[in-house]
Amino acid sequence: MNFDLTQEQQMIRKTIKEFANEVVAPGAIERDRTKHFPKEVFKQLADMGMMGLPFSEEYGGAGADTVSFAIVTEELSRACASTGITYSAHISLGGAPLSLFGTEEQKQKYLVPICTGESFGAFGLTEPNAGSDAGGTQTTAKEEGDDFVINGSKAFITNASYAKHLALTAITDIKDGKKEISAIIVPTDAEGFTVIDNYEKMGLNASNTTELVIDNVRVPQENLLGKRGNGFRQFLVTLDGGRIGIGAMAVGIAQAAFDRALQYSKERKQFGKTLSEFQITQFKLADMAMKIELARTMVYKAAWLKDQGRAFGKEASMCKLYASEIAMEVADQAIQLHGGYGYMKEYEVERFMRDAKLLEIGEGTSEVQRMVIARHIGC
Repeated sequence: MNFDLTQEQQMIRKTIKEFANEVVAPGAIERDRTKHFPKEVFKQLADMGMMGLPFSEEYGGAGADTVSFAIVTEELSRACASTGITYSAHISLGGAPLSLFGTEEQKQKYLVPICTGESFGAFGLTEPNAGSDAGGTQTTAKEEGDDFVINGSKAFITNASYAKHLALTAITDIKDGKKEISAIIVPTDAEGFTVIDNYEKMGLNASNTTELVIDNVRVPQENLLGKRGNGFRQFLVTLDGGRIGIGAMAVGIAQAAFDRALQYSKERKQFGKTLSEFQITQFKLADMAMKIELARTMVYKAAWLKDQGRAFGKEASMCKLYASEIAMEVADQAIQLHGGYGYMKEYEVERFMRDAKLLEIGEGTSEVQRMVIARHIGC
């Protein structure tokens, strides 16, 4: 087995790491404080060809692989997790369903603007009463002539304030008491479609998280994404890919927390020694480094399996679960090593913990991941 990155992947890592260090990281503290969404950063990412990274060049993408997407998400998240989650959702939730299930006409109309950065990608799945139980969707889409008329609401949707359109799930029929759930592309400027950005979040404050209110929104039936009634299956496939992005985000946050902890332990003196000279500190740092490396390997393996066209659902759940829990653990230990300073916002490690917590919840909670893995191993 060859664990080396390809030349292209190495070049992408070098390019995005320099960009993250020079452009993204310097403003991360201020963006977290002011909740500023950095459109200017994503404009530069678009100019670099990163906003359509894994999608076909035919639609304005770069034709890169999933491993490269994981690398970019990791490096952006290491610098600023809000930027990382915006990017990950743009690709894996916004662009991927269109790439996987869209018609040629839909790809030209809706995927191209995502790849070029003209529009942010977003996906409407979660509802106030349908989170982990995504099959509990209550949003409806009723046929009227050649249109669907959609009513309902969505919650915790990433990027919707800056998306020109998004795919959302809705009930298109009920047969023998069973819901027929379909995915439908909806322009965000449609009459009756309201985006509300009023969440007060624990972390990821510079990312955009919204509520959607959908009141008699009318769209043509040609906006059906994929086959009617396949919406549930489509979003399961979409979430498998999204979990790789969440895993990569978690690795980036964990790496940032570790880097700060290592640096601080070499500078801070107690009892006449630097913290890094104490064996207990060395053991903490060694464990952190080991777990981050394992999490990264799991993320890259899941991405590689996806690129090979092989089954990757189990590995995606495993890497998402493990990496997100390691991000929380490493951030916690980084704060502990900083002592009282770790509790102060200027040292950043407290932000890493606030940002990491969402990763144990979004795109399937840790409990849901364990259920998915259990099914894969035959329980």
